[in-house]
Amino acid sequence: MKPHQSSVQKFQRKLRQLTKRNWSVPLDYRKLKLKQVIFGWVNYFRVANMKKVTERIDTKLRSRIRVIIWKQWKVAKKQIKSLIQLGIQEEEAKGLTYCRKGYRFIGLSKVVQRAISNKRLKQRGVPLL
Repeated sequence: MKPHQSSVQKFQRKLRQLTKRNWSVPLDYRKLKLKQVIFGWVNYFRVANMKKVTERIDTKLRSRIRVIIWKQWKVAKKQIKSLIQLGIQEEEAKGLTYCRKGYRFIGLSKVVQRAISNKRLKQRGVPLL
């Protein structure tokens, strides 16, 4: 058994709605809402075989959360300072900060993925599937 494709799509739409960049709420509130939706969906379909589906959704969710965190840093000075605090070299941090690409590109970059790793997201309390 596995969840129907329409159920998975509905779940993904709900997660996209909760991780919109223009929804100006604190990260703690966003984590709470994500936790409620994720735990509810996973408990409803817990009998089903959905390992690949959850891995794919989880990867997208973490990427969107990285973008949210990047956008919350707002100004270049704060972005560079935060990346350096997370263990990224200053040259890499400046290169990424002054990049002309959009939020989505930066959220998918290897530098941000190293800085805001899955382990750090888990420590911050971000719910993972």
